[in-house]
Amino acid sequence: MSLVRLAARPMLAAPFIWTGLERLRNPKEAAAQLEGSLNTLASVTPKATVAANQPELVARVLGGVQVVAGSMFAIGRMPRFSSAVLVGTALINALAEAQAEVPEAEKLPKFLKNIGLAGGVLLASVDTAGNPSLAWRAQHLAQDAKKTFEKTNAQVTNAVRSTTEDARKRVEDTFGI
Repeated sequence: MSLVRLAARPMLAAPFIWTGLERLRNPKEAAAQLEGSLNTLASVTPKATVAANQPELVARVLGGVQVVAGSMFAIGRMPRFSSAVLVGTALINALAEAQAEVPEAEKLPKFLKNIGLAGGVLLASVDTAGNPSLAWRAQHLAQDAKKTFEKTNAQVTNAVRSTTEDARKRVEDTFGI
């Protein structure tokens, strides 16, 4: 792991871990903040009604997810997966804070902060730390397999031609054809 990644990952994860801990410590405040978003979600999909009826539980779960994913990201364990999870929580935070009843002057900076954090972890989710991605590996594996197959096919074709030519010569020599 490079020195930049070693320093940057915990710095980027810190706001998520802090927000998650605050949600775990004060689920009622977090539930009040999430309530508008949960009601909006419940109006769109009927299955979200259960979540809208239990905003404190949703706040605790979201807080726990943020703490776990933020900690995993900070220490470099499954960084692409944990950063993808953090992108989702950042978007939930942005939506919740945009619908919260706070002065308009405070909404835009908080929204931009959450979008900026989402962008940062989104960049981190595609960071391969110098290792090729799974898609790249699969593509090159397929190309290598195709080349190997073509080479083997050419070798077999040449061997069959050679054997056929040898057999034809033996038949001609034996039978004088």
